[in-house]
Amino acid sequence: MFLADAVAIRSVRPLVSQGGGHLRALIMARICSGIVSASTAILVAAVAALGISVGAPQAAAQGVVRSVHDDWQIRCETPPGAQGEQCALFQSVVAEDRANVGITVLVIKTADQKSRLLRIQAPLGVLLPAGLGLKIDQTDVGRAGFVRCLPRGCYAEVVMDDNLLKQLRTGQTATFFIFQTPEEGIGFPVSLKGFGDGFDKLP
Repeated sequence: MFLADAVAIRSVRPLVSQGGGHLRALIMARICSGIVSASTAILVAAVAALGISVGAPQAAAQGVVRSVHDDWQIRCETPPGAQGEQCALFQSVVAEDRANVGITVLVIKTADQKSRLLRIQAPLGVLLPAGLGLKIDQTDVGRAGFVRCLPRGCYAEVVMDDNLLKQLRTGQTATFFIFQTPEEGIGFPVSLKGFGDGFDKLP
């Protein structure tokens, strides 16, 4: 879950959804902060297998598109050595004024169907101690810590509880915040149109 404590956002840039609806708003907000411990099962292999690439102008995922749900896609692939197919509900957004800066948001269900993981891949160079903030519509959700950085980017991850899932289902926009300096926060508005339908169909 995201943990809360207020912090100011000084600067936020508009973004555009990659393969989804266009979100062109300058967002000034206050978000919540805190650090959340990482899940023991972070499913790095599943994300790597899907070939998610953040920070590139086309920010596209490999794998097979199983279905499209408005601004979200379900992509699946069988990674080497895996017993079965692994799927993720995902959406990428990139900055209109900085095409090499973007994030990818993924939702993954664990194999036992007992946990739902929300994973965000941010670009390299993000200020790690500041964590990743989330605001859904006008509600400050909190901030999660980054769990690791790989050549493709840095990852924040939380286990989704029922309350967060409800907010994502009923909201219009989820704005994720990263920091490149302690004073500058960049907001990435992600459309939630189609999230609920996509989540229900996620294997």
